[in-house]
Amino acid sequence: MSKFVTTTYGNKREILKFPDHYVTLGVMVDDTGITANADSKKIVSAGTIVGGGVLTDNTKKVSKKNTQGGASGSEGAAVDAEGVLLNDVDVTYGPASGAMIVHGFIALDKLPEAPVAEAQTALKGRILFLK
Repeated sequence: MSKFVTTTYGNKREILKFPDHYVTLGVMVDDTGITANADSKKIVSAGTIVGGGVLTDNTKKVSKKNTQGGASGSEGAAVDAEGVLLNDVDVTYGPASGAMIVHGFIALDKLPEAPVAEAQTALKGRILFLK
Protein backbone atom coordinates (compact mmCIF):
# COMPACT_ATOMS: atom_id res chain seq x y z
CA MET A 1 0.00 0.00 0.00
CA SER A 2 1.41 3.37 -1.02
CA LYS A 3 1.03 6.64 0.82
CA PHE A 4 0.23 9.75 -1.19
CA VAL A 5 0.58 13.25 0.14
CA THR A 6 -1.09 16.18 -1.60
CA THR A 7 0.58 19.54 -1.10
CA THR A 8 -0.96 22.89 -1.96
CA TYR A 9 1.56 25.64 -2.64
CA GLY A 10 0.91 29.32 -2.15
CA ASN A 11 2.99 32.45 -2.19
CA LYS A 12 5.91 32.76 0.22
CA ARG A 13 5.41 35.24 3.05
CA GLU A 14 8.23 37.81 2.85
CA ILE A 15 9.25 38.81 6.38
CA LEU A 16 12.45 40.64 5.45
CA LYS A 17 12.43 44.44 5.32
CA PHE A 18 15.52 44.40 3.08
CA PRO A 19 15.60 41.07 1.19
CA ASP A 20 19.18 41.55 0.00
CA HIS A 21 20.71 41.88 3.48
CA TYR A 22 20.39 38.88 5.78
CA VAL A 23 22.31 35.83 7.03
CA THR A 24 20.71 32.44 7.73
CA LEU A 25 21.77 29.25 9.43
CA GLY A 26 20.38 25.83 8.54
CA VAL A 27 18.47 24.34 11.50
CA MET A 28 16.20 21.44 12.44
CA VAL A 29 12.80 22.70 13.61
CA ASP A 30 11.22 20.74 16.47
CA ASP A 31 7.65 19.45 16.09
CA THR A 32 6.96 19.30 19.84
CA GLY A 33 3.92 21.33 20.86
CA ILE A 34 2.92 22.32 17.33
CA THR A 35 -0.83 22.03 16.74
CA ALA A 36 -2.20 20.82 13.42
CA ASN A 37 -4.15 23.33 11.32
CA ALA A 38 -7.48 22.75 9.51
CA ASP A 39 -5.64 20.75 6.82
CA SER A 40 -4.09 18.46 9.48
CA LYS A 41 -0.65 20.02 8.81
CA LYS A 42 1.73 21.15 11.54
CA ILE A 43 3.28 24.34 10.17
CA VAL A 44 5.75 26.57 12.01
CA SER A 45 5.24 29.95 10.33
CA ALA A 46 7.86 32.17 8.74
CA GLY A 47 8.71 34.91 11.22
CA THR A 48 8.46 32.68 14.29
CA ILE A 49 11.05 33.58 16.94
CA VAL A 50 13.10 30.43 17.59
CA GLY A 51 16.03 29.19 19.66
CA GLY A 52 17.31 26.20 21.52
CA GLY A 53 21.07 26.41 21.84
CA VAL A 54 21.78 25.83 18.16
CA LEU A 55 24.29 28.70 17.99
CA THR A 56 26.60 26.82 20.33
CA ASP A 57 25.61 23.26 19.37
CA ASN A 58 24.40 22.74 15.81
CA THR A 59 23.03 19.27 16.64
CA LYS A 60 20.17 20.79 18.68
CA LYS A 61 16.69 21.53 17.35
CA VAL A 62 15.08 24.96 17.47
CA SER A 63 11.61 25.64 18.86
CA LYS A 64 9.35 28.65 19.39
CA LYS A 65 10.83 31.19 21.83
CA ASN A 66 8.43 34.10 22.27
CA THR A 67 7.05 33.73 25.83
CA GLN A 68 7.77 36.68 28.08
CA GLY A 69 8.88 36.02 31.63
CA GLY A 70 10.26 32.52 31.13
CA ALA A 71 13.58 31.66 32.75
CA SER A 72 16.49 30.60 30.56
CA GLY A 73 16.05 27.01 29.48
CA SER A 74 12.30 26.92 30.10
CA GLU A 75 9.92 26.04 27.27
CA GLY A 76 9.22 29.05 25.07
CA ALA A 77 11.48 31.43 27.03
CA ALA A 78 12.12 34.53 24.92
CA VAL A 79 15.46 35.04 26.67
CA ASP A 80 16.68 31.98 24.71
CA ALA A 81 15.74 33.48 21.31
CA GLU A 82 18.48 32.99 18.71
CA GLY A 83 16.81 33.89 15.43
CA VAL A 84 13.73 34.09 13.23
CA LEU A 85 12.46 31.44 10.78
CA LEU A 86 12.84 32.63 7.19
CA ASN A 87 10.20 30.32 5.66
CA ASP A 88 7.26 28.22 6.79
CA VAL A 89 8.42 24.77 7.97
CA ASP A 90 6.14 21.73 7.78
CA VAL A 91 6.74 19.50 10.81
CA THR A 92 3.69 17.27 10.27
CA TYR A 93 5.80 14.12 10.03
CA GLY A 94 8.42 15.09 12.61
CA PRO A 95 11.28 17.58 12.91
CA ALA A 96 12.17 19.23 9.59
CA SER A 97 14.94 21.41 8.22
CA GLY A 98 14.57 25.15 7.88
CA ALA A 99 16.53 28.38 7.73
CA MET A 100 16.92 30.63 10.79
CA ILE A 101 17.80 34.28 10.24
CA VAL A 102 20.67 35.20 12.57
CA HIS A 103 21.32 38.67 11.10
CA GLY A 104 19.00 40.98 9.19
CA PHE A 105 16.14 43.42 9.17
CA ILE A 106 12.65 42.02 9.82
CA ALA A 107 9.34 43.71 8.95
CA LEU A 108 7.24 43.71 12.15
CA ASP A 109 3.95 43.84 10.25
CA LYS A 110 4.77 40.58 8.44
CA LEU A 111 5.33 38.43 11.55
CA PRO A 112 2.71 35.92 12.77
CA GLU A 113 2.95 37.53 16.22
CA ALA A 114 4.89 40.52 17.54
CA PRO A 115 8.14 39.61 19.31
CA VAL A 116 8.00 40.17 23.06
CA ALA A 117 10.48 42.61 24.58
CA GLU A 118 12.72 39.82 25.92
CA ALA A 119 13.02 38.26 22.45
CA GLN A 120 13.95 41.61 20.93
CA THR A 121 16.57 42.10 23.65
CA ALA A 122 18.01 38.59 23.10
CA LEU A 123 18.31 39.26 19.35
CA LYS A 124 19.56 42.86 19.66
CA GLY A 125 22.67 43.62 17.65
CA ARG A 126 21.96 40.81 15.18
CA ILE A 127 18.33 41.31 14.18
CA LEU A 128 16.49 44.61 13.93
CA PHE A 129 12.69 44.69 13.84
CA LEU A 130 11.34 47.58 11.74
CA LYS A 131 7.84 48.94 11.15
